[in-house]
Amino acid sequence: MPRDYKKEYATYHSRPEQKANRAARGRSRYKLEQSGRVKKGDGKDVHHKDSNPKNTASKNLRVLSKSANRSKK
Repeated sequence: MPRDYKKEYATYHSRPEQKANRAARGRSRYKLEQSGRVKKGDGKDVHHKDSNPKNTASKNLRVLSKSANRSKK
C-alpha cells in the first residue's frame, strides 16, 4: 500500500510541536555550518546525543554520516 503523504502531513507533520522540532533541527544544522563542522551537500547529519532536537547546545551536537545517524534508535 503506498504512503498517503497528504494524510501523514495533516495528522503528524503539521502539528505545532513537530514544526518546532523541525525548526530546531534546522537551527542545529545552521549552527554547525557556521562553525565549519558541516557544509551544504556533504552527506552528513547532525546528531543530537540526547535525542532532543530542541537542545542545540554544542555539547549535545555531533556530526555523523547519514547511515550511521539514521541507524540509531
